[in-house]
Amino acid sequence: MARSNNKASLLGIGDNVVDFYKDRNEFFPGGNALNVAVLAKRFGLEKAGYIGLVGNDEEGMHVVRSLEAEGLWIDRIRQACGENGKAVVHLDEKGDRVFLGSNKGGIQRQLTLKMEEVDLQAVEDYGCVHTSIYSYLENELPVIRERANAVAFDFSSHLELDYVKRVAPYITMAFFSGSTLKESEVDDLIATIADLGVDTIGVTRGSDGAYWQVGGKRYRQGIKPVEVVDTLGAGDSFIAAYLSGILLGHSVEQSLDGAATFAADTCTRFGAFGHPYKVS
Repeated sequence: MARSNNKASLLGIGDNVVDFYKDRNEFFPGGNALNVAVLAKRFGLEKAGYIGLVGNDEEGMHVVRSLEAEGLWIDRIRQACGENGKAVVHLDEKGDRVFLGSNKGGIQRQLTLKMEEVDLQAVEDYGCVHTSIYSYLENELPVIRERANAVAFDFSSHLELDYVKRVAPYITMAFFSGSTLKESEVDDLIATIADLGVDTIGVTRGSDGAYWQVGGKRYRQGIKPVEVVDTLGAGDSFIAAYLSGILLGHSVEQSLDGAATFAADTCTRFGAFGHPYKVS
């Protein structure tokens, strides 16, 4: 199949949730695949889209309304009878989010997303796809990779090598949350993933910044200090801005610096990208 020449576009496929802030009695739209798509558009990509499953409850409807407000292409979003994914969040005194529980992905986990030809045509059109371990798309990755120029995958803090080996053949970029890792463990992780044939490996470490490797070359990016309100979504913002920078033709160094600035800005407000919904 011919692949897209539209380099500056990104399609998020997979997970979405609402993050319910218990102490504020309100929820915000979120989820890695959804966040990265929305935040990439906010960063400057003209073309960004999202494919996923939402519930037919108020939470699911609010996710759809928020995506419409952000101007994303969502023609291939599916709505099913059941609960939208939801996570319960508490913020500690430093603004760091603490997850108190969830409904395990809601309807998205129960049904799982299946790629149809029209979805794969969208993959081909957008060129770059971003998804995650919480999207449960492992069985769909081979067909997605066949039609995409690039596939970015967020493993979060999951470091099980057997799982990584299963996914690695179908991705070009791998991102990890490594706040609990020592520097030597980050080095070992990057080397291991690179040996699996993945070109770009990124490890975000909260206040310790990010460790990156692209085409065998290592990079280090520090944080941009701000007055932190809420860290939820900061890692997704970093990934979205980095991907956007690369897609827009910026260097790795420029893209990482822009990502640090963008992630810092996310920490100054509640929710990954706003759109609060007050629970009555």
